[in-house]
Amino acid sequence: MTFKNLFIEHERSKEEQDWVEEELAEQGQRFEKIEQNMRDLAPERARWYEEFFDRLSIRGFNADGDQKVKIKREDLPVKPEGQEDRVVWKYGTESDETEK
Repeated sequence: MTFKNLFIEHERSKEEQDWVEEELAEQGQRFEKIEQNMRDLAPERARWYEEFFDRLSIRGFNADGDQKVKIKREDLPVKPEGQEDRVVWKYGTESDETEK
């Protein structure tokens, strides 16, 4: 068993299986709502990133005690074109091909 594969073989009753399927459907709906909220926040989040990068390049960050280090604007990370922020499942995705 790997850390990522947490599946333990067991049998479920019909009632338990119905409950699991209901829970999965509800979780899927909650996940979709979270993803939509993340998309809605994208413009504001982009502003937060820029404000953070401004602080790093203008004020710097504490490297050790009182010592502050400023990062040049050209050394700050650049978001790859077409990449969006996303919600990530903790242990992979449904399309994960890890054996159970």
